[in-house]
Amino acid sequence: MTDKINKVNFNAEGLVPVIAVDVNTNKPLMLAYVDKPALELTLSTGYAHYYSRSRGKMWKKGESSGNTQKIVSIALDCDGDTLLYRVRQTGAACHTGKQDCFFEEIATVESAPNPDIIQKNIDTIKDRAANPKEGSYTNYLLDKGVEKICKKIGEEASEAIIAAIKGNKTELVAELADLMYHTLVLCHSAGIEYADVLADLENRNKKDST
Repeated sequence: MTDKINKVNFNAEGLVPVIAVDVNTNKPLMLAYVDKPALELTLSTGYAHYYSRSRGKMWKKGESSGNTQKIVSIALDCDGDTLLYRVRQTGAACHTGKQDCFFEEIATVESAPNPDIIQKNIDTIKDRAANPKEGSYTNYLLDKGVEKICKKIGEEASEAIIAAIKGNKTELVAELADLMYHTLVLCHSAGIEYADVLADLENRNKKDST
């Protein structure tokens, strides 16, 4: 592992920037810095440690808040002067309590689908389960249980098949979105994390690429 650390080009202050990304959503969480000891401790413990420039010392992410970052992988950019941590984030990544540090939007140049929308749906489903809302369709499904949810998944899958055979792309998109939503509700009702499904897909991809 030492030989790989030697490939990192620390700056004159002995630091290198790190971008932490949520492994489940691929959403950037924060930017921080590490020195060599912080990087070594991150590698040896499996949890993100950084160097605080303002405090002049190393710190473990979440040491006081509990919002730790479990390391999944670490990558070095082509110039060797930036690190990318793929992490399993516990709680909020930002000290403000926000999920990530990049919540202050400066400009939107082009509208695009929100890549974080699946996680937002998951969060909404969890919130409805914890705080039921009158008239909520999600609460209706959760109250009815797995059998009802599975029935709806079957219906949505059938409707997606029909739309695909008809060649109606607009209708197919809508039906696939319905299918995805009901699948997320089933994950919660069945007590599994959507991240578990993603992990299984990732394992399959690794097997296919070998």
